[in-house]
This record gives sequence, structure tokens and C-alpha cells, in this order.
Amino acid sequence: MGTNSKGEKPVKAAVNPLLRGYLEHLANERRLSPHTLKNYTRDIAALIELAGATPLKQLQVHHVRRQVAQLHARGLGGKTLARMLSAWRGFFNYLARDHGYATNPCVGIRPPRSAKRLPHALSPDEAGRLMDLDADSPLALRDKAILELLYSSGLRLAELTGLAPDDVSFRDATVRVTGKGSKTRIVPVGSHALEALKAWLPARDQLARTGEKALFVGRDGGALGPRAVQARLKQWALKLGLADKVHPHALRHSFASHVLQSSGDLRAVQEMLGHASISTTQVYTHLDFQHLAKAYDKAHPRAKRKN
Repeated sequence: MGTNSKGEKPVKAAVNPLLRGYLEHLANERRLSPHTLKNYTRDIAALIELAGATPLKQLQVHHVRRQVAQLHARGLGGKTLARMLSAWRGFFNYLARDHGYATNPCVGIRPPRSAKRLPHALSPDEAGRLMDLDADSPLALRDKAILELLYSSGLRLAELTGLAPDDVSFRDATVRVTGKGSKTRIVPVGSHALEALKAWLPARDQLARTGEKALFVGRDGGALGPRAVQARLKQWALKLGLADKVHPHALRHSFASHVLQSSGDLRAVQEMLGHASISTTQVYTHLDFQHLAKAYDKAHPRAKRKN
């Protein structure tokens, strides 16, 4: 059996009744999204494949350590392995609860460390250039509204494509967002984004199929998918002469870093982004420090390096 580009072996996971039961538990009790369920399927399938002839009930800590080492040798990084270990731990907790497993062999195992990469964020000038597109057609009006909303409110791509028109409150200048784990939060929307949405809605009414609930629709009148949003953003970035690293999540990063630079309120940024842990939001303090360090190097007379 071959391996994929990440070094993980594909497995026909659907034939494993334990995994099938766990996925049903995640879908019905925890209400996880199809995308998240796909990730769990892939990660736990890798565990089952690596276990080989060893029954899951007989796996010990040393087995799991060896499996992690094998995956790391295939090129998987610390972040990916941490995600996989988390999925494995959850799977064994379920097996202990519903199938009488005595131990969880994944407890206490840490993934190898990997270099921390900071998220790519646009400068305020670059973000402004991207927002200043020529909205001279219904699809351009839609794209402007998408870009303004991503940058104004820091939405995830799946959150954006899951919006309905009723989720936007022009009176309160907010948008109701359903994030990870089906958790709902209310996020402020800036004036430019509100104006772009007002301009888009009449065009949407003309394009949308009867009964379509999505706020953003495509040329065919159906809901606009994540891949289409990514492609349109890439097209606009190239057209406007911006870097090829512009993608929907870059606008989320830009929103967070720019708000933090202006306000310094990490807790508020955490709440708007929908992060469960403040540690996830703290990465933007590093972005802010980089911004300050560059300004210092340029401005301070004693900061310039000697040739």
C-alpha cells in the first residue's frame, strides 16, 4: 500500500466498527463539522494502520511512541503529530467509556517540537489596496463584501461561507457567526464592510436560487463554497499586484494583528476570533513585537548595525 504526500498510509477506515462508532459519536453528540470528522478519520486511520496486527486493546505507550517516531521520520511535523495524538487520545477515551478499554496508551506522550511559524499578515496599506477593488459587476460587489467582512471581523473561511443574510445586523453593526464546535458568537462589523454588504444584497437577490439561504452565492445562484472564495481572493490579489500569499486566513491574521497593534486588548481579540484558549491568540503578540522591532531598527540611532 502506497503513502500520500504527507507520508501517511491510506486506510479503508470505514470497515473498522470502532472507528465508525466513534465518528457517529463525534457527529451526533459533539456535532463536529464534516471537515473535522474527515480529519479525525484520517488521523485515527493512520493509528490503525500503524498498529498492524496488534489489536487496539493491546497497544501500550511504547507502541504509540514508536508510531509517532515513524510518522516523524516520514516528514510529519510537530504540529501535525500533536493534532494526531489529540485525536488518538480522544478515540481511546471513547473506547474506555463505551467499549471497556482499561488504559489510554496516548496519555503523557508529547509530539516532537517544530519551529514556530508566525502567520502571514498583510500590512494596513496592503489590506487597504485589496479592499479598494473596482466593484463594477454583481460578482465584484460580492467579492468586495467578502473581503471587507473577512478583514473587518476576522472570520474563518468556513464561518464566512456558512453565513445567511439574517446573520448580519445592520442596526447593531454585528454578524452572528457559528464557529468551531457549533459555538455561536457575535462579532462587530466595520462601516466599510456594512456598506459593501448593503451594496451586495440587491445583487444577491437577483442571483440567488429560490430558497437559497447562503449570504454569498455564485454565478449559478447556489451557495459559494470555500474553494471558490479562495480562488477569487487569489485572482484579486494578483490583479491588484499583491503578494501570492494572500488567502482568506491571511485576512483573519491581518484583522487580529492590526486590532491588537491599535488596542493592545488581547482578550477582546480572543473573543472576536472565537479562540477557546488565550494561548492561541498570543501568537499575534509576536507579530506585534516584530512590527515594533522593525520600527525600532529603522528609527533608533543606536539600533543601526555597523557594516
